[in-house]
Amino acid sequence: MTNELRWKIGEDFHDHLAEGIYADASEISESAVFKGSGKNRFRLDRKIDEIVTSKTWGFPIMFLLLGLVLWLTIEGANYPSAMLANILLDVVHPLLKNFALTIGMPWWLDGFLFDGVYLAVAWVIAVMLPPMAIFFPMFTLLEDFGYLPRVAFNMDNMFRKSGAHGKQALTMSMGFGCNAAGVVATRIIDSPRERLIAIITNNFSLCNGRWPTQILIASIFVGALVPPAFSGLTSLLAVVGIAILGIAFMFLVSWGLSRTVLKGEVSTFNLELPPYRPPRFWKTIYTSLIDRTLIVLWRAIVFAAPAGAVIWLISNIYLGDDSIAGWMVNSMDGFGFLIGLNGVILLAYIVAIPANEIVIPTILMLTVLVTGITGGEGAGVMFELDSASDTGSILRAGGWTLLTAINLMLFSLLHNPCSTTIYTIYKETKSVKWTTVASVLPVIMGFIVTFMVAQIWRIFS
Repeated sequence: MTNELRWKIGEDFHDHLAEGIYADASEISESAVFKGSGKNRFRLDRKIDEIVTSKTWGFPIMFLLLGLVLWLTIEGANYPSAMLANILLDVVHPLLKNFALTIGMPWWLDGFLFDGVYLAVAWVIAVMLPPMAIFFPMFTLLEDFGYLPRVAFNMDNMFRKSGAHGKQALTMSMGFGCNAAGVVATRIIDSPRERLIAIITNNFSLCNGRWPTQILIASIFVGALVPPAFSGLTSLLAVVGIAILGIAFMFLVSWGLSRTVLKGEVSTFNLELPPYRPPRFWKTIYTSLIDRTLIVLWRAIVFAAPAGAVIWLISNIYLGDDSIAGWMVNSMDGFGFLIGLNGVILLAYIVAIPANEIVIPTILMLTVLVTGITGGEGAGVMFELDSASDTGSILRAGGWTLLTAINLMLFSLLHNPCSTTIYTIYKETKSVKWTTVASVLPVIMGFIVTFMVAQIWRIFS
C-alpha cells in the first residue's frame, strides 16, 4: 500500500469521525440550546422534571406516589392473603390434623409439627407473599420508568445534611416493602461509610410485615376515639404518622452515626437523571417475583419454622403449675408495665423475631393462654379473628388500654429487625459488630421512647 493510499484512508476515517461528532453535537444542541426567538423546543421529559423535581410539587408528588403504592399493596393484598389463609389454615391444617389422628401420631409430635412449625410457616406465606408480590413489581416499574432517581434527587439535600447519601432515599423506599430487600439495595451506595449508615437505619422503614399490626391496632383503639364516620380516616392518619416518624428517626440516627462512630465527609453525589421510558412490564414482573419476592420469602420461611416450634414448646412444656410461656410472661410483666406494654407483647416479640407476620397471632394465643379466657384452638396454636371487634375484646380482656395500643405501634416501629433482615445485614457487612449494632440499637430506642411516652401519659392522665 502506497503512502498516498494510506493517507487517503486515514483522511476518510477522520472525516467520518468528525462528521459523527458534529452530528451528535447538533442533536444535543437541538434539545438543549435556546434558539433565536428565545423559545426552546418543547420536551415532555423536561416538563415532567420541572414538576416532579420542583421545590413546590416534588415532595407532595413523591409522598402521593409512595402512599398510592402502599395503599395498593395493602388493599390489593387483602383478598389473596385471605384466600391463602383460608387454604393453608382452614383447609390444609385440618387435613394435616386428621392425617395425624388417622395414623395415630403422638399428640406432642402432632402439635409440634402441625400446630407449631406448620402454622408459623403458613402465617408467613399468607401474610407476607401477597404484599411483596404487589409492592416489588410496582416499585421496580417506577424504577424502570425513571422516577426513582428523581426521588433521590429530591431527598439528596436532606440526607446530605444528616450525613448520609442521597441514594439512601431509594433504599429507604425499598425498605417499606421489606427491610431485607432494602439492605440489599444499599449496594447502589459506593461509599462504605454511607452504605453502613443506610444499612443500620433501614429498619426504621415500616416493612410489609409490620403494616398489618399497625393497621389492626389503630383500627381497634385509635379509630374508636372518634365517631364511626371518621374512624377509618383517623386510623389511617395514625398509621401514616408512625411511618413518617420512622423516617424522622432515620434522619436522626443517620445524623448521630455520621458525627460519632461513622464520622466522615459526605461523598459527592453526581446523579444523572435517566430519560423516561416505558417500563418493561413482563420482564419487571418476572424479575421482581424471582429475584426479590421468592428469595426473601424463602429466607423468612426458613426462620419462621423454628419460631413456630419454639412457640408451641414454651406453651406446652410446664415448670410446676405453669407453662414456660406463662412463667416468662409473668416475669416480664413488671418491665412491660414500665414501658406501657405487658409481658405478653414482650414475649411475642421475642419469639417472633424470625418474622413480624406472626406477632398478632402470637399475642392472641398468649393472651388466651395466660388469662384463661375463651378463644383459640389450644396452647401454642396461633390464631387470628376475622372481626376486629372480637380481636379488640380479647386484647381488652388481657388488660390492654389506649396507652398499650399506642406504645405497641411505637414498639412495632422501634424494635429489632426480623431474623431474615439480621441475616441479610451480616451477609452484606460481613461484620458481627455492625450486625449487632443494627439489631440492638432500634430496640434500645424502642424501650426509651415507650418508657418516656408511658411516664408522660401517666402524669397527665
